[in-house]
Amino acid sequence: MRPGTASTPDRYGRVDVLLHWALAAALIAQIAFGFLLDDIAPRGTPARAGVINLHKSIGMVLGLLAIARIGWRLSHPAPAWPASMPDWERRAARIAHAAMHVCMVIVPLSGWVASNFIKYGVDFFGLVKMPPFGSPSPAVYAFFNGLHDIGAWLLSALVCVHVIAALKHALVDRDGLFSRMWTFQSKEGATQ
Repeated sequence: MRPGTASTPDRYGRVDVLLHWALAAALIAQIAFGFLLDDIAPRGTPARAGVINLHKSIGMVLGLLAIARIGWRLSHPAPAWPASMPDWERRAARIAHAAMHVCMVIVPLSGWVASNFIKYGVDFFGLVKMPPFGSPSPAVYAFFNGLHDIGAWLLSALVCVHVIAALKHALVDRDGLFSRMWTFQSKEGATQ
């Protein structure tokens, strides 16, 4: 493995940092896109289908990236928490991270499943028409679309808590927790 690609005892490796920030930016943009769908393309307008399919297509890609990130995390342990971090804070961080990872999979998955119980299916970036695997069912669609919406709100709340906690560690605690995910460092520790 190349130096800097895996986590060390005190900081995340390059792959961790890249996956974290790329997925974070993309998820925040996708969540905003989802919340603004009705403003961008109101229901009943000709642009609606294209905008919805773009949201679905991006969501499917982000779901796969989230699974890749989770796989990477499971096979590449995170650095240890700072010794100064209280036990309750460590437990809360573990629970919040696990909940975010679950949401990053459930939100796109439930959106995709919901799409399979309406007559439209998914037109993946206008390249591949994916017909629904299920028969149209308003009840099944409503359940999975509701799960999608609730998951998006929960993920949004968890992201806000995550950002606030990261800023607390950077600006108040100054315990090095934030900096280990902020920049790349070479083997010698110099910021790149």
